[in-house]
Amino acid sequence: MKVKTLILGAGAAGLFCAAHAGPGAVVVDHAKRPGDKIRISGGGRCNFTNLDVTAANFISDNPHFAKSALARYTQWDFIDLVSTAGIAWHEKTLGQLFCDGKSQAIIDLLLSMVNRAGADLWLETGIERVERADTGFRATLTRGRDSVVVEATNLVVATGGKSIPKMGATGLAYQIARDYGVPVTDTRPALVPYTFSDGRFAGISGIALPVTARADRGPAFPEAMLCTHRGLSGPAMLQTSSYWREGEAVTIDLSPGTDIASALKARKAAAGGKPVGTILADHLPARFADLLAGELGLTGNLADWSDARIDDLAARLHGWQVVPTGTEGYRTAEVTLGGVSTAALSSKTMEATGIPGLHFIGECVDVTGWLGGYNFQWAWSSAHAAGTAIAQS
Repeated sequence: MKVKTLILGAGAAGLFCAAHAGPGAVVVDHAKRPGDKIRISGGGRCNFTNLDVTAANFISDNPHFAKSALARYTQWDFIDLVSTAGIAWHEKTLGQLFCDGKSQAIIDLLLSMVNRAGADLWLETGIERVERADTGFRATLTRGRDSVVVEATNLVVATGGKSIPKMGATGLAYQIARDYGVPVTDTRPALVPYTFSDGRFAGISGIALPVTARADRGPAFPEAMLCTHRGLSGPAMLQTSSYWREGEAVTIDLSPGTDIASALKARKAAAGGKPVGTILADHLPARFADLLAGELGLTGNLADWSDARIDDLAARLHGWQVVPTGTEGYRTAEVTLGGVSTAALSSKTMEATGIPGLHFIGECVDVTGWLGGYNFQWAWSSAHAAGTAIAQS
């Protein structure tokens, strides 16, 4: 069977690429349903983009690579698409946009676009082998008990990364890239909870508080932190995990926006006869304050503390440092950091240098967004770049 374009992966990037690649496209996926990661994202409401998308919100060996695709298909373009389709949405926080209803509305929109474009969707289809052909590419696929050979002028790899293997993630894109001599940067789990081998937070699992957190090599993120049986999670921790490396500390302001030193000194003057740990619970969740009181050795009444000692405590609370043992890994990571090297791709078409017709899009590329709709926007933008280039070829 010969087609113009074979797209591997029926996720956000693959479906959106098919919608723009023009007639003669076939999208294949091993899953029973398309868009599974779309379906579960955002608590089932799909955080489909962000109001404030810039290349600065992405991590890559080449921080400028994403600029071209993001500029030519912006968040406003996708917002307009969603609104025109009659899908109601709202901003939750920090520019994050969610469907008012279920994520299925986004999947249905993509499927309708694929159908209008005249593309075919093959689900429950295995990818056995991908190789060069005289006129482009040859893929050996398995549909049920049948083996099907498809020859395509264009091959688009949109199979994602290694994150959430229970949904079928395998890192196939990286293997295909290597088979064609396309370099792949080191990969690791990103947007993932931290673990601590000492179980220090297990006793206060479920406690959440607003913080500002930063890994040594990354920016500060003012979001929520959640204590879990395994360690620390919540948006602030997930964000910093993309910049964190084993053995490094995460620095956390436990009371952002509050001058703890001034607050404690004022309390000391007015009613300093209470234990420091008790007074600390006025600024932090009580059980979390108890944990800190034990870890930091906070004894005695506040009235007995010198101003210098209060200043030292405040500095430790505004710059509390923890060293995670590790992370929960690809099992719960929302995305994969690293991937197909941008040095080998065109930022305009996502086509591999020197290999006409071979495109890599979405999560498998070494462009990883922050939490908050950025990775979906990269899927839309990179897929649009590849799809429109194919349609015009």
